[in-house]
Amino acid sequence: MSVAKLTQEECSAALAQLPSWTLTREGSAIFRKFEFGDFVEAFAFMTGVAMLAEKADHHPEWFNVYNRVEITLTTHDADGLSQRDIAMAKAIEALI
Repeated sequence: MSVAKLTQEECSAALAQLPSWTLTREGSAIFRKFEFGDFVEAFAFMTGVAMLAEKADHHPEWFNVYNRVEITLTTHDADGLSQRDIAMAKAIEALI
């Protein structure tokens, strides 16, 4: 399935709606750090993200240590950011 890469203008407009996310990897991904009260809260959040990702068939790159979770979203099929990443970021935001 072909996925369209967002233009620079589309990226800027999307990120205006996601102020906690930042461009990374020379504009080919978005990134956000989350911090929770403890490991159980962080893990519960990751479980929620995993359910969203599985349903959307769009899986994040992530890293977890104790109460911190770092998430990077990119679309490998588009060789950069796509609407799938923006939709996933918005869904993740709705979890917190």
